[in-house]
Amino acid sequence: MNTLSELSAGKLKGAKRLQLVEEITEFPSEIFTLADTLEVLDLSNNNLSDLPAEFACLHRLKRVFLSFNQFKHIPEVLAKCPALIMVAFKGNQISEFALNSLPKHIEWLILTDNTLSELPEDFGNYTQLKKLALAGNNLKHLPTSMANCTNLELVRLSANNLIKLDDWLLELPKLAWLAFAGNEFNKAQCLTKSTLKNTPLKNFQLKKVIGQGASGVIHLAKAEHNNVAVKLFKGSITSDGYPLDEVNCCLQAAKHTNLINVLSYIEQSTQLGLVMELIDTNYTNLGLPPSLQTCTRDTFNDGCNYPIEAVYKIAKQMANTLAHLHDNHVSHGDIYAHNTMINDQYDVLFGDFGAATNLAMLRIYQQQQIQLIEVRAFGCLIEDLLSTVSTADKQNELFNKMSDIATRAINTAIASRPNFKALIALLNDLV
Repeated sequence: MNTLSELSAGKLKGAKRLQLVEEITEFPSEIFTLADTLEVLDLSNNNLSDLPAEFACLHRLKRVFLSFNQFKHIPEVLAKCPALIMVAFKGNQISEFALNSLPKHIEWLILTDNTLSELPEDFGNYTQLKKLALAGNNLKHLPTSMANCTNLELVRLSANNLIKLDDWLLELPKLAWLAFAGNEFNKAQCLTKSTLKNTPLKNFQLKKVIGQGASGVIHLAKAEHNNVAVKLFKGSITSDGYPLDEVNCCLQAAKHTNLINVLSYIEQSTQLGLVMELIDTNYTNLGLPPSLQTCTRDTFNDGCNYPIEAVYKIAKQMANTLAHLHDNHVSHGDIYAHNTMINDQYDVLFGDFGAATNLAMLRIYQQQQIQLIEVRAFGCLIEDLLSTVSTADKQNELFNKMSDIATRAINTAIASRPNFKALIALLNDLV
């Protein structure tokens, strides 16, 4: 993190990245001294409500973070920034999104947790968009022009007021990660019926925090006879939607060998939670989350190298798990290596239902389309894993066969993709 005093003193000359958190209410003009070098500007967690007309002189700026400020509109000067491809306004009070407010070449837009009731009718002009986060707004419908955003890969629409799911959205050729729980047409009113018990939080002794995500905090906890993992949700809404939808999807998913085992749930007036089997310490994350550069695709530690046989074993388990979820009318919405755990034998445990959605109320066509959207995410996962395979393994016939399956799964002609049961058959036939 940087300071205004450093900037004013010229100590940040030539900086490509700048982050300031100093309760700023007016855009600091000193930032313009970095116009020839600045590529990433992070002014989140301040008190800004507008940007000056001169902002466009930051001609090398690629990414701007303005989350958790006081913006009520999207400043139209952003549209004049020649290199800008990413804009983040999470947690503001934005209710106004005027025509032509953003550069046409924008690739990544974050508007989570604002008060937008509609998107501009020209939204379809943003044809280069890959990643769009709109959860936690007041949207009742999406502009039909958005069907032109054919490069969209990840879309978050949970916790809005949408009255229906448009077919054109499910027909976007590159869409792989979609979340839309908690809207007017599918908002959960209560927990789904389950054979699992509602266990009071007082029954557990919380020992330490062992994990934390967008939706909640996971604790190592002492139960009556053993240790368990207790996930306690942070509040009424998360970056992916409502905690109630996540809990419901976990319960609806039921048991599967490769799903993290849910033992019970916690439903109290002030707290919602899940009680899960403690994962063996031999398990580690299969990958790392996407970076600013990869946008929608996972990353891996330097030197990460998965044998082709391991990729095959992981793929078989994931295909079976995802087929099971869709048989139970659940879409995961976040099929990624970073949400997948493996042990030394490449046994898989899959979890994190924060972006999951109950599909039961949708038409059969829409359920089928959403499964094929998730097939593309599966294909991306396999493709990413194959990128870690050694040069020697790439000469293996199995590598070519797995590459072919990944290619089929990510086919932009959606109807040509195999569903998960067909993928299972294809994988079983490989060896």
